[in-house]
Amino acid sequence: MTAPVEAAASNAEPGQPLVVLDGVNKWFGDLHVLQDINLSVARGEVVVVIGPSGSGKSTLCRAINRLETINEGSISVDDVPLPEEGKELAQLRAEVGMVFQAFNLFAHKTILENITLGPIKVRKKKKADADKRALELLDRVGVGHQANKYPAQLSGGQQQRVAIARALAMEPKVMLFDEPTSALDPEMIKEVLDVMVDLAKGGMTMIVVTHEMGFARTAADRVVFMSEGAIVEENTPEEFFTNPQSERAKDFLGKILKH
Repeated sequence: MTAPVEAAASNAEPGQPLVVLDGVNKWFGDLHVLQDINLSVARGEVVVVIGPSGSGKSTLCRAINRLETINEGSISVDDVPLPEEGKELAQLRAEVGMVFQAFNLFAHKTILENITLGPIKVRKKKKADADKRALELLDRVGVGHQANKYPAQLSGGQQQRVAIARALAMEPKVMLFDEPTSALDPEMIKEVLDVMVDLAKGGMTMIVVTHEMGFARTAADRVVFMSEGAIVEENTPEEFFTNPQSERAKDFLGKILKH
């Protein structure tokens, strides 16, 4: 692996809040999917969000770059409130990298083109500069030799690593991962998690929704446990996994850690 990827320049000093959710509520019809969410993520911090299916984890992740709107409360990134729409929203999304369960690569574009599209169109980078940076990032995630192939020619694990490189090419201040390994075969999961661990070590601010407890234990600075739309508890990985405070977390861990 090459040198760690630096997070984009930010007003927040290390340890200062970079992403802040204050009193966030969201409903889907009668279903209260986010309930009074208060969460502050510091610059350089890795926060892993875990919990049972349907607990609101993905909705929380998607709300941070406004793929989901919220009904109450506020979300800010680097002291800037989430814009409603238009150019400001596009700018925010350039600063908040997102990696999804599905890889969402453009099938008709090469791997290199997939990665350079955003930097050229949104960041207005010259093609030569964008290509150079893209190749560096592809090398970093271990697929540099695949630059001229198309997504369908790559394995799922390779495609997901390309998706991570694509998000990094925008030089985001924070990276959101929404269950990035859940669509992968078991042998491909490790290659993606290794890239994410490397990113975490490099100081990237990360909010990760995952079922991978090993990653939560080794890479997280803090584990946030959600159930039924609410944050039930949050703690260091060591404390959360060895000494959960709530009955709900104890029950959840009891079920998943036995298998």
